[in-house]
Amino acid sequence: MGLPWQEPDEATESLGRVDLHTAIDAQGRLTDTRSDLDSAFGDWESIRDKVTELAARAPERIDTDVLAALRSAEKDPAGCSDDEYLALASADGPALEAVTALADALRRDVVGDDVTYVVNRNINFTNICYTGCRFCAFAQRKGDADAFSLSTAEVADRAWEAHVAGATEVCMQGGIDPELPVTGYADLVRAVKARVPGMHVHAFSPMEIANGVTRAGTSIREWLTALREAGLDSIPGTAAEILDDEVRWVLTKGKLPTSMWIEVITTAHQVGLRSSSTMMYGHVDTPKHWVGHLNILRDIQDTTGGFTEFVPLPFVHQSSPLYLAGAARPGPTHRDNRAVHALARIMLHGRIPSIQTSWVKLGVERTQVMLNGGANDLGGTLMEETISRMAGSENGSAKTVAELEAIAAGIGRPARQRTTTYTEGDRLWLN
Repeated sequence: MGLPWQEPDEATESLGRVDLHTAIDAQGRLTDTRSDLDSAFGDWESIRDKVTELAARAPERIDTDVLAALRSAEKDPAGCSDDEYLALASADGPALEAVTALADALRRDVVGDDVTYVVNRNINFTNICYTGCRFCAFAQRKGDADAFSLSTAEVADRAWEAHVAGATEVCMQGGIDPELPVTGYADLVRAVKARVPGMHVHAFSPMEIANGVTRAGTSIREWLTALREAGLDSIPGTAAEILDDEVRWVLTKGKLPTSMWIEVITTAHQVGLRSSSTMMYGHVDTPKHWVGHLNILRDIQDTTGGFTEFVPLPFVHQSSPLYLAGAARPGPTHRDNRAVHALARIMLHGRIPSIQTSWVKLGVERTQVMLNGGANDLGGTLMEETISRMAGSENGSAKTVAELEAIAAGIGRPARQRTTTYTEGDRLWLN
C-alpha cells in the first residue's frame, strides 16, 4: 500500500487514443473526459463552493493604489510591500501599460535584448497516474485507451534522436504510475546517459520525487543524491501550481503540500541539482495568490540560489476535469497573462534574471506580447509535447530554431541559443 495518490480507486476503461505508446503526440486526446470523472476527483459541489469562497476574498482593484505602487516599484522593484505588489498585479488599462513598461525596462537592464532558447526534447515517459489532480487532462488509468508508457530503451532512443537533431537537453516527466519500479527513475536517467553521455538530463517534478522517496523508504536528500550519481543534472520546478494549500486542495486534492514542495526543491538545490521555478495560473487563483507564490520563490532563492528561471504557466482549460465540472475559469485572460509576467519580472528582480514565456500555451502572438512585457526566454524547441496537447492546447508541440528565432525577429529582437543553466550554447540544430 502506498499513499493515496499511488493507489487505484477502481478499475476503469475508456475510449480514446490507442497509439500514444508508439507515436509522438501531435494531436492531443480524443476523449472529452477521463472515464472516471465522477469518482476520481471528489465531491464537485464542495469543490465549487470552495472556489466561490476563494473568489470572494479577492480584493478590489483601486487605480490610485496601482499608481502609488508603480512609483514605489520604479524606485525599488524588489522592495515593495505585498499590498503594493497586489496593486500592480491587479492593474488594467493605462496602469497595466505602465506596469508592463516598467517590467520591460527591468528586463532590458538585467538581461539585455537577446531572446534566449534551449534546443531540447520533452519526453513524457508515461501518462498512467492515480493522483487524481482535478486540473489535469494528461493522467490516465492503466486501462484507458489514451494511456501509454515508454520503456527505458524507448526513452533512450528518443534521447538519441534528440541528440542527432542537436538537442543539448532532454526534459523527462511522467505520471505517478504505481507499477513503476522503485529504481525506475534512476533507470531512465542511466539509460539516457548510456546512450548520450553528454546530454543534460532535466527530469522529475517534486511530485515524482516525493513519490520515489516514499516508495524507496529513503530521505529526500538520499534519493536525490542517488539520482544525481546516476546522472541527473537538474530538475523542473513543476507541480508547484499555486503554492497555497487552500488552492492546492481544489486543484490536486492536497497532493504534495506547499511545505513538501519547498523541502524537495530546497534539498535538490543543496545537493547540487538546480531547478526551474513555475506557477500555474488562471484557474481558481487570484492576484493575491500570485504575490504569495512569488514571495515563496524569493525566499527559496535567497536561501539556495538554485533557481535558473521562472516559468509562468497559463492554465489550459479545454479538457481539464476542473473546468468541465464548472469549478474553474477558462484559463487566464490576456490581462492576466501580461500582469503575471510583468509582476514576476518586478518581484523577482535581483533574484531570478530569466523570465520564460510559454509559446506552447500562449501561441506566437501572445508570446511576443510577453517578451515586450518582462519576459526574455522562449523555453525550448520541445520536439514533442503531450501534457498541454492533451489539455487542449492548439499551439503545436514543436518549434525549429528558425521558428523560435522568427518569434524574436518579429518584435525586432535578436535570439540566442542557451543551455539549460543559461550559459551560451553552440549552434547545433539544423533548421
